[in-house]
Amino acid sequence: MRVREGRVAVIGAPPRLDLGLRPDVPADRRLFLGTHDGVAYFAGLEDGPDAGDEHAPSYLGLREVGALLDDLEAGLVVHAVALDNWHRTHQHCPRCGAPTRVENAGHTRRCENDGSEHYPRTDPAVIMLVVDDDERLLLGRQVTWPEGRFSTLAGFVEPGESLEAAVRREVHEEAGITVDAVTYLGSQPWPFPSSLMLGFTAHARDTAVERRDGEIAETRWYTRERVVADIDSGALLVSPSISISRRLIEHWYGGPLPEKPGS
Repeated sequence: MRVREGRVAVIGAPPRLDLGLRPDVPADRRLFLGTHDGVAYFAGLEDGPDAGDEHAPSYLGLREVGALLDDLEAGLVVHAVALDNWHRTHQHCPRCGAPTRVENAGHTRRCENDGSEHYPRTDPAVIMLVVDDDERLLLGRQVTWPEGRFSTLAGFVEPGESLEAAVRREVHEEAGITVDAVTYLGSQPWPFPSSLMLGFTAHARDTAVERRDGEIAETRWYTRERVVADIDSGALLVSPSISISRRLIEHWYGGPLPEKPGS
């Protein structure tokens, strides 16, 4: 697999994942991703365009190509992109600032000055289905999103914080709502650049929204009927199928969300 600044090489139409490697990729730019059914998979990290190569593949991000991949390919891409992000941003030792070198087939870096070993990081983030006594779902629109784009609330886990405490804190910070019962549902790796999204349901004790931290521009309480009506009218744009947010909403909805006709 060829990886370039968080994007992966694809070929053909519709695009398919290109699992080949350039023959000139140096050893410290070749990452071992694992084996499956006796086949070893690697990612080659690339920096720039293929000058003058008319047969060079196209490069797409995970959001663009993710829905076209099977489970094996999706796992390989997420693994490769997460490692690529880490290598590009951790080339110096956090202890002394000296350069680090790649070891263990791309899964560690070692400081060339003090010999310390460093590992890829994963940043846990919680993402929540906030539901009230009437089974309504709370969705929010971030200030940087276009009109109509709504999603479940989410936020990063802080040092020393449990996942359940992070759910309660984030909902209160973003919407001013107190939640009590918090239940884990599932997780999804999200290498933008290095997150692990942990999905929960959270029961709202109150429903009066008060946006507090400035990250949320608008919130809406949704019934299942309103979700269908707003998607059909174009008033609601939900997350794409590759995201855990979409899966959480569909868990609440009880099945696949309807698509806007012609979308």
